[in-house]
Amino acid sequence: MPKATRYLGVALLLALVWLVVGSIGVQAEAPAQDPTNELGAQLYAENCAVCHGPEGQGRVGATLAKDWPSIRPDLTVKTIITNGVPGSPMPAWSQANGGPLSEAEIEALVQYILSWQTGGAPKITPRPPATLRPPITPLPNVAGDPNRGGVLFDQNCAVCHGPNGEGRIGATLAKAWPAIRPDLSVKATIANGISGSQMPAWSQANGGPLSEAEINDLVTFILILGEVNPVEQIAPTAALPGGDAGQSPLGGWTGVILFFILLGAIIAAAVLLQQRKV
Repeated sequence: MPKATRYLGVALLLALVWLVVGSIGVQAEAPAQDPTNELGAQLYAENCAVCHGPEGQGRVGATLAKDWPSIRPDLTVKTIITNGVPGSPMPAWSQANGGPLSEAEIEALVQYILSWQTGGAPKITPRPPATLRPPITPLPNVAGDPNRGGVLFDQNCAVCHGPNGEGRIGATLAKAWPAIRPDLSVKATIANGISGSQMPAWSQANGGPLSEAEINDLVTFILILGEVNPVEQIAPTAALPGGDAGQSPLGGWTGVILFFILLGAIIAAAVLLQQRKV
């Protein structure tokens, strides 16, 4: 066998080994995960954690990290998310009932919530709100700082009322408030909630998480929403789970392109060796 042919055979074998080892490395670095459970975790962080707590421990909503005493807990949880609970703060989240979530998204949420029963729920940190607010001038004769109120609004209210107060599954807040003392009206609604509606009580005096000072900050921010919209949307910068972080350079199209470049170089070298022999 000519030396050039032997060189070519050995080189091709080494290239094949390199490609296989690189592929195994990529698989080892990126273990397979259930995409439905990851989607459910992200949806929970964006829509449910504000009321039910980031780990389902309860906040102004019910505890979800528990055993569900039902023959079909999946159907129980799905029905609650889809239709809400009339007369309680739990709204209907399905698109069929005017909510924002598709049937597939609700299925993913159900799977994620029930995974707490076995302790298998992945911990997904909610992404920070993608909003940028210019400095807001406080309203005269209204207690509270609207700049702090804007942060509190993003953390507690935007999920239901929309990032601009435009309404989502909750009422529109970016509007004029027809009252002699709109600040007192809005404050009473936040502090005490609205009995028999989807609006829970947020004050610590009523079992909620917010202090009186925080409610005052929220009130002045909400009143300003009705006058001028101070929210300027910006694109999210946080990477979604399951991205390319930490992936081997041999993965995907990069590895394929490098392989063919190496193969071409090997063939060219073999041809040159053969020509020299001739």
